[in-house]
Order: sequence, then C-alpha cells, then structure tokens
Amino acid sequence: MPILAILGRQTELSIAELESVFGAANISPVNQNICGLLNIDSVAAFDQLGGVQKAATTIAELKSSDWRQIIREVAKHIDGLTSSIEGKINLGLSVYGLPLTIGALNAGGLELKKQLKKNGRSVRVVPNKTLDLNAAQVLYNKLIGPSGVELIISKNKGGVLLAKTVWVQNIEAYAARDQARPKRDAKVGMLPPKLAQTILNLSGFDESKTVLDPFCGTGVVLQEALMMGGRAIGSDIEARMVDYTKSNLERLKQGNFSLQVGDATTCKWKEDFDCVACETYLGRPLSSLPDRQTLEKIVQDVNTIHKKFLTNLSRQTPAGLRLCLAVPAWKIPKGFLHLPILDRLTDLGYNRVSFVHTPTTKLIYHRENQLVARELVVLERI
Repeated sequence: MPILAILGRQTELSIAELESVFGAANISPVNQNICGLLNIDSVAAFDQLGGVQKAATTIAELKSSDWRQIIREVAKHIDGLTSSIEGKINLGLSVYGLPLTIGALNAGGLELKKQLKKNGRSVRVVPNKTLDLNAAQVLYNKLIGPSGVELIISKNKGGVLLAKTVWVQNIEAYAARDQARPKRDAKVGMLPPKLAQTILNLSGFDESKTVLDPFCGTGVVLQEALMMGGRAIGSDIEARMVDYTKSNLERLKQGNFSLQVGDATTCKWKEDFDCVACETYLGRPLSSLPDRQTLEKIVQDVNTIHKKFLTNLSRQTPAGLRLCLAVPAWKIPKGFLHLPILDRLTDLGYNRVSFVHTPTTKLIYHRENQLVARELVVLERI
C-alpha cells in the first residue's frame, strides 16, 4: 500500500513539488489534502520537502464510510498499532475528506481509548479542535516515536483509508535555523526556509547539482541547497547582501559555495551551474492596494527587470536547463495580477513546465491580507 503525503497549506505547490521529486507516475491524489506515493520505500527524502507536513503508512482500506462503523473497524487494529509502546499511550486522530463534526471525532477517540483500557493500557487521547492535527500538535504531543501514535483516517476514491503517521515536518528545526542566521534584513522580505526547499525541488535541484540564485538576498535558498548536500552559487546587486549571505552560509560550516556581486540583468556568472532557483525582485512592498495607475507602473517596472534578467540568463545557459522563479503576483479584488512577461516566455527562450496533477496557474504562495504574493514559475530553457 502507498505512503500517504499529507500536504501543507498551499496544496497545489505541495503536489507540484512531489511530482518534481518523485515523478508524475508515482503520484496518486487521494483527496484535496493527501497524495499517495507509489514505489516509495522510505520517508528519508521528506526531510527535504518544504510542502509536506506529515507522511503516513497505509494500514488498511476500510469497508464503510459511516463514522461509527469506521471506529469499530479501527478498533480492530488499535491493539496491534500500539503494542510496541511501553507505558502510557499518547493517541491522536486526524480525519481528511470526511463530513464529520469535531464532537463525533472526539467521541470516536474516546471509543478507541475504551478499547485499549479493556486490555489494561493507560491512554491519553489528544482532543481535536479541528478535524486534523497539524505538525506542531503531533510533535508537542509526541504522537510519533516510542510513546505515541497518530492515526490518519482519510476519504479515498474507493472508500476510506486507515494510516499511521511515521514522519512529521520538523518545524522546530526550520525555526531554529531561520532565527539563528546572523545577518537579516526585514526590508528585503523573509523567504521561509520551507518555501526555499520547495523552490529548489521544483528547479530539479538535488545533492549532485550546482544551483544558481541570481537574487540571493540573505542567502536562504543557498542555505537550503547546502543543507540538501549540493553546491551553491549566488549573486546579488547589493554588495551588502552578498556579505550577509557569506556570513549566513559560513555559519553552517558545511557545503561548497561561491558568491559575487552582480546585477542579474547584466551579470556574467563565473562558474557553471545545473539549475536556477530564486526569489526574484518582488517590487516595492505595499501596505495597501494603490490606485490603478500606480499599480500598473509598479508592475511594468518589475516586468522590465524580469525581461532583462531572463534575456541575460538565456545567453549563458544551455537548452534543457531548468529554473524555478518565485516572482510577484499582486492580489486584486478579482484574483491576481500576473507579470505580463509570463505570456511571452517562448520569445525569450523558455517553455513553462506543465504538471500532470496540478495547474501551473495555481502555484501561488500567498497569505491572507498579503498584497504581493509569490508565484512559482517553473521554466525550461529551449
């Protein structure tokens, strides 16, 4: 049975990342929150995925979609799933894709607790405030490892799956390495390390490759590339940013990297690279949506920079080279305003990569009330 990947908040990005890493043929969407991964024997690679919050191994396909019957069937497996736990059991439940109330979910947890107590086991059930537990709740309540178990109950195309969580995203590690960077600059924005991982994976980067970030800023993408085991090349128009990146990467005490000062629209990169992954220039930060004329001017200025950058890069790269660029998309009342250059990519020597399981137009990293989103554009040099 397949490993289940429980997707992060931006599910479209998560699916595209999985497809880039494991291949479209090995991706089988279960519902809007979960993908099944075929022919995958280990969850070791999940540590390098930014868009997956949990992974679970499938235990059984349940015969009924009625919640009471589901709990009865889960109860048949609960002793075996907790037999290796010594002492008190921490038990958590997460439900995906089923029409269910929080009250019914918590009642189901208590039924499983009763089943375990009949066999003399001491059990603590984590109460649900939502239908699913997030990564922080799984970690805090020790639901994986020697003292706990999280059960995943998910709607599938053919019925209901029961699975056990075996991996959870280490959000504490992300926070620690983000906060520990000695050089930061809030004015240039904060690229989350998880998003940097996703950008790298969409670019086709792996430990055997060298990645270029032509807008390196404080070096978050390069940091994640080194931690994934590859080599990193960075450049930035500001010498101060290059110095910041140097300090941040030296702190890691691992990996091979090189840096140079250079405007991405004119820079001649000194070394060869296998892929490009970066957050480009997002334009000036906005605290409120400007009037139409001002917004059009902002978009046009940013578009010009991107056109010059892609033209410059195309002169220095071979056919087949893959890129993932996080470019700006402006939130407007009717949706998003995109860079005009995205409609003329072939004129500049690029094709936009399509995905089997998710539309390219949905690859937007956006938070509520954020006016400038990041649109992830995956390209291949023609």
